[in-house]
Amino acid sequence: RIMGIVKAKDLTFEYIRRDEEGNVEGITTAVDHVNMDIQPGEFIAILGHNGSGKSTFAKHINALLFPTEGTILVDGLDTSDEDNVMDVRQRAGMVFQNPDNQIICTLVEEEVGFGPENIGVPTEEIWERVAASLKAVGMYQYRKASPNKLSGGQKQRVAIVAMKPKCIILDEPTAMLDPHGRADVMRVLHELNRKEGVTVILITHYMEEVIDADRVFVMDEGKVVMEGTPRQIFSRVEELKQLRLDVPQVTELAYELSRSGVPIRSGILTNQELIDELMKLK
Repeated sequence: RIMGIVKAKDLTFEYIRRDEEGNVEGITTAVDHVNMDIQPGEFIAILGHNGSGKSTFAKHINALLFPTEGTILVDGLDTSDEDNVMDVRQRAGMVFQNPDNQIICTLVEEEVGFGPENIGVPTEEIWERVAASLKAVGMYQYRKASPNKLSGGQKQRVAIVAMKPKCIILDEPTAMLDPHGRADVMRVLHELNRKEGVTVILITHYMEEVIDADRVFVMDEGKVVMEGTPRQIFSRVEELKQLRLDVPQVTELAYELSRSGVPIRSGILTNQELIDELMKLK
């Protein structure tokens, strides 16, 4: 078994709540003894409603936050050690909801070149990578465009490509996008994952984005409450509903059909799977 790229052991994060006068009101445990071992090249989805701790957990992976208790290792580096912070961030890049915060340069080409420059890649190689990266995400024709002219989905794709680290963490990256933009971003992530072996950790509440993940973690009140393949997780419709989470529409439909007596297996993830099941009933 290879060394996990992200390994959380009893990771706990507490923050102090204060009232308007600044007096301490109490302590909130946002992440509560989380254990997670993510292997290089995995595509992981982390689900949970707002306040479940999923974003707080994600911020530990690239050392934006540090554990109150427990440890998190990124590519074997302990994030709590200040000397490791820059190395951790080169290995684990974070993409936020609003890519404008990340698009610093004026030209798309320069923006994509900016990532490798930070990690000391020679200039000629940067431009080769830039061209290849932009082509890979269908953005090559925009290489001389100003990032402000790009749509949200295009900006996300540039932000993702500009980094291309070993591990990429995305916190609700498609929340601001229309379905078309969302599909584009997901395609880029799966391509980077498959072709470049980049580990992807996707935090989302869009169930359709979870279907193709290798593994899914469900968080609630700071704890990991479910873990498994998408099919295992989406077979547990009632539990997910209790956690105020949806399931993909087709999973829901299959579940309701099965509840009303139609003999269909649980954990249907795609329209085609449902059609195949229904065809068997003839």
